[in-house]
This record gives sequence, structure tokens and C-alpha cells, in this order.
Amino acid sequence: MASRAAATPAKEPAGPEPVPYNRMELMICVASRYLENGATVVVGTGAPCAAAMLAQRTVAPDLMIMFEAGGIGPILPTMPISVGDSRTYHRGLVASSMAEIMEHCQRGLIDYTFLGGAQIDMYGNINSTMIGTDLQHPTVRFPGSGGANDLASLCWRTMMITVQDPRRFTSRLDFITSPGYLTGPGAREAAGLPPGTGPYKVITDLCVIGFDDDTKRMKVNSLHPGVDRRTVEERTGFELLWEADTPVTDPPTPEELRVLRAEVDPYRYIIGRG
Repeated sequence: MASRAAATPAKEPAGPEPVPYNRMELMICVASRYLENGATVVVGTGAPCAAAMLAQRTVAPDLMIMFEAGGIGPILPTMPISVGDSRTYHRGLVASSMAEIMEHCQRGLIDYTFLGGAQIDMYGNINSTMIGTDLQHPTVRFPGSGGANDLASLCWRTMMITVQDPRRFTSRLDFITSPGYLTGPGAREAAGLPPGTGPYKVITDLCVIGFDDDTKRMKVNSLHPGVDRRTVEERTGFELLWEADTPVTDPPTPEELRVLRAEVDPYRYIIGRG
């Protein structure tokens, strides 16, 4: 009697190969997921604008994008080069002014804003003014606040997209341009800022950082694919808090990358730098 050949289990069909991405694409895609449909967000140019455009084309079609110079509710055709670019009014609801944008912030109508800076500390305070100890003769002078202090003070949630290194993530700022949680719990309220406002997320090239409810200190929410805890700690100038069993950040999806590359930044003004 012929022996029966051992059954060979059928191979699972191979899934699609993951799409390669750079660190800037990762940060923009992750940031876009925090913008809910129907929310309001004030953005500048660069990566924050790309994140808002991506969100509007994917998870948040009714996202209300606003620009400091006065554009309210545009459907951005391509990446603007400044907050006063005519594209920031394209198919918009209102062509207003900086005063009106800031009034919306004062009235508590802005859910999110994105800010940048040269330094950030464990409480989310941001320095975009100077490096050095002498205000009149700094080592390096930066553009300063613009509207950043107003936005950080009055918008409900402040986010930042930045590369992580110990010079930028520092235990002590040379100058506080935009307030985070200042010195900790209750400090914003004591300074007269609206209760419930403050820093929300810092999206870096290594991880996503939130803020602890009790201490108001930075707390790592997730590690990006391929990044370990030691690397994050080595590139931070202060002690971070950590989520228990810190998860891995979901990488960009093929659809997010397609939209980002083909519609949001086809000339790679932003993502080409990653």
C-alpha cells in the first residue's frame, strides 16, 4: 500500500510590503491623527500646515483650519509658503485679520494650535526668543513670539512637531516665550490663564509625548517603530515619565503617505527634508 504523503500546510498569502517613509513623514502623519473632525486649529506653515491638510483629506474632512494672518476655513489647494499666502483664503469662509483670529482664541473657540521653538522644557514651556543669559546681547536671537504666546495662552490644546535632542529638550529655558504648564500643577491658573488649556502632545522623530494629569510633566505615550527607551532618554535633557508598557506608534499607512506625497506636499518642500 502506497504511503500517504504528509500534508503540507498552505502558505498564507503575503501581505503588501510596508511603504518606506522618512521621519518628517512619520511626524506629520502621526500629528494629523490628533485633529478630530469638526475641530478648529490655528496653524503656521511647514509641518503643522501639512498635518492639518492631511487630516482634512483623511480623518477630518470638516476640520476648520485657521491662519494667524486671517484666513478662516480654507480648503488648501497646495502648501502655502506663509500665513499670509493667498492660498490660505482659498475657498475659505472668511478673509479676516490677525485681530479676529486672536479674538477667537480669547473667546475659547480654538481647539488646537501648533507651535515651534528652539527649546522646550518638561512642562511644555517654549522658547523661541533667544539663547543666552543677556537679553540685550544673546548668543543667538530668534524671531520671538509673534502670536505664539497668545496661542499657547488661550487655545485649548497646544501641540509641537520637532526633532528630539538634549539641546532642544532642556531642563531650563533661557527665555519663556510661550507658556506651557509653567512650574507645574495650578501654575497656569495662578497666572490668570484659562483653566483646562495647555500643552497636549509633542510629536518628535522618536516618540509621542503627552503630559501627566497630576504632575503636568512630559510623559511618553508611544515609541516610534524601531526606537527604544534608552535612545529617547539620551536625547532628552530631563527625566521623562513613561506609560506602563509603552506601546509602539502606528506607522504611516499607505493611504496617508499617498495623500501626503501626491496632494499635500507634491514638491516635497517639507517632507523632502526628513
